Amino acid sequence: MIEFYLNGQPQRLDAVDPNMSILTFLRTKMSLTGTKEGCASGDCGACTVAIGSLDPQAPSRIRYDNVNSCIAVVGSLHGKHLVTVDALAGARPHPVQQAMVDHHAAQCGFCTPGIVMSLFTLHHAAHAQRQSPSEIQMLDALSGNLCRCTGYRPILAAGEAACRQDPTTDSDTAVPQADASGWLDNPAMCAELARIAEAHAILELREHGRYDAPQTLDELRRLRRDHPEARLIAGGTDLMLEVTQQLKQIAHLIDLTRIEALQQIETRPDGLQIGAAVTYRALEPILSERWPAVGALLKRLGSSQIRNRGTLGGNIGNASPIGDMPPILIALGAVLELDSTDGVRRLPIDDFFLDYKRTALKPHEFIRGVFIPDQDPAALLKVYKVSKRIDDDISAVLGAFSLTLNAGIVTDCRLAYGGMAAIPKRAHRAEQMLIGRPWDEAAVADAMAALAEDFSPMSDVRASADYRRHVAGNLIRRAWLETVSGQMHPSSTFPTTVFDYAHTHD
Repeated sequence: MIEFYLNGQPQRLDAVDPNMSILTFLRTKMSLTGTKEGCASGDCGACTVAIGSLDPQAPSRIRYDNVNSCIAVVGSLHGKHLVTVDALAGARPHPVQQAMVDHHAAQCGFCTPGIVMSLFTLHHAAHAQRQSPSEIQMLDALSGNLCRCTGYRPILAAGEAACRQDPTTDSDTAVPQADASGWLDNPAMCAELARIAEAHAILELREHGRYDAPQTLDELRRLRRDHPEARLIAGGTDLMLEVTQQLKQIAHLIDLTRIEALQQIETRPDGLQIGAAVTYRALEPILSERWPAVGALLKRLGSSQIRNRGTLGGNIGNASPIGDMPPILIALGAVLELDSTDGVRRLPIDDFFLDYKRTALKPHEFIRGVFIPDQDPAALLKVYKVSKRIDDDISAVLGAFSLTLNAGIVTDCRLAYGGMAAIPKRAHRAEQMLIGRPWDEAAVADAMAALAEDFSPMSDVRASADYRRHVAGNLIRRAWLETVSGQMHPSSTFPTTVFDYAHTHD
């Protein structure tokens, strides 16, 4: 059985397909049809809902995240508060809804419910923090919502009007009636959600499969030992595409998101330890502080809806050759912790990827965490993502380069790429062309030429093999030009990052 709240009302489910998405549940089981299906792959944002979780910093309040309901399983609602567009308006429209009307921001209307819900989560956070969102935050919140009528100008105007009202006022126009009546942050509901969080969550239908959500590492170890064929799920932003796009039925899902040990970020004397179920949203502040280039990349990883659910361990475990984080982790010399009933073994991430979608993970193991060792203070980290869109797109090529220079000599380097092979991979031959040599144009030219020995990329819908080879070499050259010119890769603001990344095709 799973328990959660839906638009302020308690819900209990014990007989529902574990593969069912939240979107399907809303539309077919609850007749809440305000939430729309557009792409069924987490790209368009029409299905966006708000999912509330108890705020770890203030347990008496709930933090709401915008999420793609088309690729989130219904079991993930256990201990949460699900809010849909159907419930926002009370005696009067929610401020976001009213602003959308006032600024003529709804055209065909199909995408409008998802846009409203993304702006709703931003609006709610502004009032909780008593701070109006910046333009960057506004753009970021809407990065996963596509308007096929191309009506972004009035949508942004509506968001600004609704979310930039003075959050310190309690006037009817500033605080939605739902807030005023307390159902979004009702203390009794918060207490109930805390109770539910301690309860076991399981769904099982004989003809549809099983869903488990263990709370401890020991429970997870036993489940992996007893059910090695089960699929692990955290954000589900990739795995659920097998259900929505390939129409597969996954017989057994094991949810990792309720295990606290997998959601910890720990600063150790020799490096950074990150739990496998840590989301991109939680990762962004600490990685941005240590490596600004990684922070800039995370702004482009999926959308706000994807970053609210997607996890570091999931990005590694799905073994995609075009995942954004593995090349960065390879460049940083990360080490994986692989856990099971046999104990924990540590494996350099370079050795984890064996072939296309094949890894060194044993059937009964799971990724427990990632350790990133402290870097040489002289090391530079450059990260470049080349894709057709700025937001919510997959890389054609991603380059992550760690370079250590001493008196102008390259004393160490790790050049890692995504999109250039069947796996995320280092360019060992190109590295050899740089180590021990001056960081100059001649060495860079040799490294660029050596990439032909490291990779034989394929052509696909994202890029041709020739394009990938050309761009991969130019990224090394770009790193050199930025270094020698003193113009470091900009990452301090989102608009600057957008401009910078838009020109990585050159």
